[in-house]
Amino acid sequence: MSSKKYYVTTPIYYVNDAPHIGSSYTTLAADIIARYYRDKLGKNNVFFLTGTDEHGQKIAEVAKKNNQTPLEFVDSIVPKFKEAWKLLNIDFDYFIRTTDPRHEKVASALLQKLYDKGYIYLGAYEGPYCIGCERYYKESELLNNRCPLHPDKEISHQREKNYFFKLKEVVEDYVLPKIKNKEYKILPEIRENEILSRVEEGVDDISISREGVTWGIPLPWDKTQTCYVWVEALMNYYSATLFLEGRQHFWPADLHLMAKDILWFHAVIWEALLIAADIDLPKTVFAHGFFTINGQKMSKSLGNVITPQELVNKYGIDGARYLLISAVAFGTDGDISLESFDQKYNADLANGLGNLVSRVAKMAEKSEFQFSSKDTKIYDEVHSAISEYRFDTALKFIWDKITLVDQAINKDEPWKLEGQKLKERLQYYLEEIAEIALNLKPFLPQTVEKIDKVFASPVIRMQEPLFPRLK
Repeated sequence: MSSKKYYVTTPIYYVNDAPHIGSSYTTLAADIIARYYRDKLGKNNVFFLTGTDEHGQKIAEVAKKNNQTPLEFVDSIVPKFKEAWKLLNIDFDYFIRTTDPRHEKVASALLQKLYDKGYIYLGAYEGPYCIGCERYYKESELLNNRCPLHPDKEISHQREKNYFFKLKEVVEDYVLPKIKNKEYKILPEIRENEILSRVEEGVDDISISREGVTWGIPLPWDKTQTCYVWVEALMNYYSATLFLEGRQHFWPADLHLMAKDILWFHAVIWEALLIAADIDLPKTVFAHGFFTINGQKMSKSLGNVITPQELVNKYGIDGARYLLISAVAFGTDGDISLESFDQKYNADLANGLGNLVSRVAKMAEKSEFQFSSKDTKIYDEVHSAISEYRFDTALKFIWDKITLVDQAINKDEPWKLEGQKLKERLQYYLEEIAEIALNLKPFLPQTVEKIDKVFASPVIRMQEPLFPRLK
């Protein structure tokens, strides 16, 4: 086995709702990274983890409204995530659930270790609490006495006996210096600056348990309390490498991917817990931005939630993948609409890649040309862009190549050529398409399979358009 490995994670998704394009975007990005490194390092040297976060007060309350036990409720929702990822051709290596007893065992042992080392103490917490976020807020973090992420819900004030983690001490002594020394990366750079600014304003110790929430992992030293859902959820990235056979060497993670609203937990709290437990830190934490739909926040009340199923039904699997990952520069916020997706689909996929493959295939078929493939390679520009999570840059470079081949065909006018001259030009077009396909493989795997099938057969025949034009 190669000494090189790559371990990429998505956040584990909270099962109080079904998957949407926000969670699809994160998971697709992780899938592209995993596919790229599998080709580069070998399938067995890459580990791609995703899954579901299944404990906490919010789950218990939703289950009760549905006349179900919490476990019955989460068991009914988890398949929706697996189906959504299958629909988008997400090739994960393992789907972790925090109700898995093996995860619970690792989380309990990690908590006990922190307690034994003196990083956890008993106290009391009083302050604003948002059930939607399952977290306490400072008064200064509220907007008009409302949760900044759930302004439509009442914020409650709670006081309860909790166990606390000495976050302030660990952050000031270890986390802050490690961020400044670039011992792990927080990307994009603007997010690192936000984290540093927040840390330098001062950090308080955090509650890591709940007194009145029974749906969770009991603290090993005090069964009257359960572990705060966000603390336990973070541990999944580490626990999976311990309880899955042959995965121990994948820790530390090479990349944690998530949306920017949960960056604090991943870039500060998770690192502090790991440092306190003497566990190696992840190498990179990357937080992408948010989508708005036609200028509005995505919400069920507005009826503008776009599901993976809708995208695949309209654009096909690879069409949906392409439109999602190329919508905005990865890491930034962006506005999308189905109208803009329609235009981009027709321009880039139907009239761009699809048309190029079709016109060359038809010329080759007509002249009974047999393609002898040459060695292809990943473009240096694409390698750099993917390794730096600049998916839009990688795709732009590939589409510039598509345009160049189209322009060459228009200039050559091969329909006027014959004999050796025609064969030379067809060989050139097909070599370029083969290289374009190789570079597109992590993004559009099914399309690349179709292209390979068309040009790898002894007799080239274009069966059907790769991307039928939308009317």
